[in-house]
Amino acid sequence: MDSRVKESVDQPLVTNDANKRIDPYGFERPHDFENYEEMMDEYAAVLNRRSMRWSKLLHGQTHVEKNLKVKRYVRKGVPGEHRARVWLATSGAQEHLERNPGYYQSLLAVQHDATLERTIHTDMHRTFPDNVLFKDTTEPCLQKPLYNVLLAYGHHNKAVGYCQGMNFIAGYLVIITKDEEKAFWLMDALLGRILSDYYSPAMLGLKTDQEVLSELVRAKAPAVGQLMDQYPGIWTLVVSRWFICLYIDILPVETVLRLWDCLFYEGSKVLFRVALTLICHHQPVILRSRSLSDVCECFKQISRGAFTLDCHSFMQKIFTEPGSLSMATIGKLREACRQRITAEEPGRP
Repeated sequence: MDSRVKESVDQPLVTNDANKRIDPYGFERPHDFENYEEMMDEYAAVLNRRSMRWSKLLHGQTHVEKNLKVKRYVRKGVPGEHRARVWLATSGAQEHLERNPGYYQSLLAVQHDATLERTIHTDMHRTFPDNVLFKDTTEPCLQKPLYNVLLAYGHHNKAVGYCQGMNFIAGYLVIITKDEEKAFWLMDALLGRILSDYYSPAMLGLKTDQEVLSELVRAKAPAVGQLMDQYPGIWTLVVSRWFICLYIDILPVETVLRLWDCLFYEGSKVLFRVALTLICHHQPVILRSRSLSDVCECFKQISRGAFTLDCHSFMQKIFTEPGSLSMATIGKLREACRQRITAEEPGRP
């Protein structure tokens, strides 16, 4: 990617001529800027400590091994300067990139499917309209790298192609990696392995995980589970966007990146930990809901405010408040929920 893009993404918090505050990732913060700035001032000390420890850990290492120490470091946060490298290593994307030299470029060189191109083009102007790095007036603009990543992935995974939501994920990956090919292989790790079947036409993986969350809530917050059971289909309304966008535009940027640190290392159970923490922590508020619209509005509000803005505190809570949550438990629930969904949907074997 052009070095000017790297420079623009790496700039510290600034204020532009129109007095719109811009965070380090190019997002405008016109409303909650004061709270954000206060949080970042306190968080800076945490980032500095983590940066020194990560630099020492990675010094002289050609690869990042997965072990208990690295897992502990990941949960405490990956500094921005190491984030792309750690994501690539812990997700397996680096291994796929090294095994397939030139593959990404070959995908961009093939004859492109006109429908795929048109669909991706339609979403370009909808992708982070409040981010200065994706505006047509920015030079260089990240829309072209974003388009290339989505187009290449559409050819790479024809069963998925392109669907809404993927543009936001690819956009975050381009911002963080500053490299199209690395962003592509991280997309492959997320959509092909970590979140299998989330983005297929039937979205069976997404539907299954919504049902899994409902079962987990019944077990860990039964009063909320009983409330939600009054409204058939409610989980699709309130959490589908949480999962399919991986909390982008749901949680603050720093918080999303921190949970992605864990997502690439530990897998999709992190998504459940975040959802359960939001729900369990806000049980009293949720239980005051008296209608479907109340519940929907409540689920919008619980992802906002100081609780989620303080990313360091929030990430500590996702590993304590929901209690024990193993991949074995999630695997069993997924199997049961998937069977139930396929039996209920007409036309499925």
